[in-house]
Amino acid sequence: MNKADANKRIKELIELLNRASKAYYNEDKEIMPNIEYDRLYDELRSLEDEYDIHMSNSPTNNVGYEISDELPKVRHEKPMLSLDKTKDREQLKEWLGDNEGVLSYKLDGLTVVLTYEKGVLDKAVTRGNGEIGELVTNNAKNFCNLPLKIDYKGHLVLRGEAIISYADFNIINENMTDEDAKYKNPRNLCSGSVRQLDPKITKERNVRLCAFSLVEHDKDLDSNIDKTYENQMKYLSELGFEVVEHKQVAKNNIIKTIEWFEQDIKTNDYPSDGLVLMLNDIKYGESLGMTSKFPRNAIAFKWQDETAETTLREIEWSPSRTGLLNPVAIFDEVELEGTTVKRASLHNISIIEELQLGIGDKIKVYKANMIIPQVSENLTKSNKIDIIERCPVCNSKLKIHDNNGVKTLHCENEDCPVKHIKSFENFVSRDAMNIEGISIATLERFISLSFIKEYADLYKLSRYKDDIIELEGFGEKSYKNIIDSIEDKREVETYRLINSLGITGIGKANAKVLAKHFGDDFTALRKAKEEELCDIQTIGPILAKSIYDYFNNKKNALIVDNLLKEIKLKKSNSTNNNTLSGLTFVITGNLTQYENRDAMVKVIEDNGGKVSSSVSSKTSYLINNDLESNSTKNKTAKKLNIPIINEQQFKEMIK
Repeated sequence: MNKADANKRIKELIELLNRASKAYYNEDKEIMPNIEYDRLYDELRSLEDEYDIHMSNSPTNNVGYEISDELPKVRHEKPMLSLDKTKDREQLKEWLGDNEGVLSYKLDGLTVVLTYEKGVLDKAVTRGNGEIGELVTNNAKNFCNLPLKIDYKGHLVLRGEAIISYADFNIINENMTDEDAKYKNPRNLCSGSVRQLDPKITKERNVRLCAFSLVEHDKDLDSNIDKTYENQMKYLSELGFEVVEHKQVAKNNIIKTIEWFEQDIKTNDYPSDGLVLMLNDIKYGESLGMTSKFPRNAIAFKWQDETAETTLREIEWSPSRTGLLNPVAIFDEVELEGTTVKRASLHNISIIEELQLGIGDKIKVYKANMIIPQVSENLTKSNKIDIIERCPVCNSKLKIHDNNGVKTLHCENEDCPVKHIKSFENFVSRDAMNIEGISIATLERFISLSFIKEYADLYKLSRYKDDIIELEGFGEKSYKNIIDSIEDKREVETYRLINSLGITGIGKANAKVLAKHFGDDFTALRKAKEEELCDIQTIGPILAKSIYDYFNNKKNALIVDNLLKEIKLKKSNSTNNNTLSGLTFVITGNLTQYENRDAMVKVIEDNGGKVSSSVSSKTSYLINNDLESNSTKNKTAKKLNIPIINEQQFKEMIK
């Protein structure tokens, strides 16, 4: 390979790895197996070293995920670097040499930096991109095991891993009736629980924190604490923190200690994707400095994944709402990490080609981080997979896309039912038909199997009882829960039907306005002329045309007619009045006098008002209990001279 080819390949790898990293860390999803990421990462690092090409956006130079816009950003006082890694226990022993070390679990959750001032928790920030994290102090205060006050009155900073135990993870999933809506692993659930806006959710999900590093403190502590890593862990434990499971090691016992951890992880309730070896002598470790990415006083050890050999029987192509078809390997059942596995995602055509798969091939499968089934190796490599040519849902001709060397299969038919999954999601949503227990994943699956083609088909799912029960992840109980939810919502208020249809520009608030104007007479609404609709307050000429065009479209009319055969409309029991008519509100910050934001939204809409998600010149009031907040919404409201009121002031308005 010449330097030009190396440069091209490096850029391809950077783009692919950054995309995978963003999906994994920022969007809590996985677009390639861990084993594939590691292989591509090693290839990239090898090429960079061999040809001395180092790009600023390379994952070998950058760490972490992009920051979500939903949480305030905070710069870390000390940047957080990732660790070099190995899967070779002898290499770990060689790295330690004649030094003493501390071996601990590398917990698989979300790293959080905690700052205590005068003995009180002052700030909690996620790892973020290593330099800038997200402020999650209110959520951290709801960790189930975190001390909010400690017996040290100075400045103290520590790092820990926020995690959800397997036991709590299983309880949360067991309480979910929809199999497809269940969470994939504790790490994703924990990340979503910590990095969101409602601390109540964090508390309900039993998030805990395991401390693993004392970062800094005032100089008045016993000097012995900073001599060894073991002393720091002991001190954090004395302050009340739960610290990561750890053991002191030297070259004479490190291999046996690794073996102990490998046995313990099988029954350990905390998710872990490996171990961390830290030099025990803190001063010596710090004197070694760091590379551009890795500190030299610690190294990570990744588990050797348990693998099983099996036979590939089928490639199933699963359509998605973006038009992308995801290949799934179906193979003879094997036992992995204590569970039976027979399916694994192959992600894209490129991975199929790279593995040289063919039906009947002997393959090796494993569970990435002991959770997600993946294909790691093809032993026979017959390379005889025929890529399907037509969409299994709409029968349209498929097209292969090539994006920087990654080949994916797509359906480009805009009328493919799977692509309209969002309309079905809106139909069953809480503000529309309010059919509980049907996730977007379940809808996507039913549509891809042609169980559902239009709204009315949801009420006829009993025709496919046997097929649904046989689906992986379903069963008699899941089927019954879905059918019971549907049957329970055959009788609905008129505004819910209007909102469920997905008419452009018509959400819950305007659906209520329309239902009220026509006295819950849905037939009158369908027959209304543009002129009449235009005269309704908050509707106007654009929305009037949208409503008229929807009901006068023959295809839509048939869909509505079929739906009306399956449901019954009832009068709204709302005690609506017009106290807030013509006013638009934006709600931000924590609420204290309403159960949640939805409860306040309902009060506004029941009194004739509207709610928007962003502040603009059309906003009448911004509701925020922190009137002096420096949030973007407060700043925008002040700039536009929009009144900022608290909950109590709002309640005075509707009396």
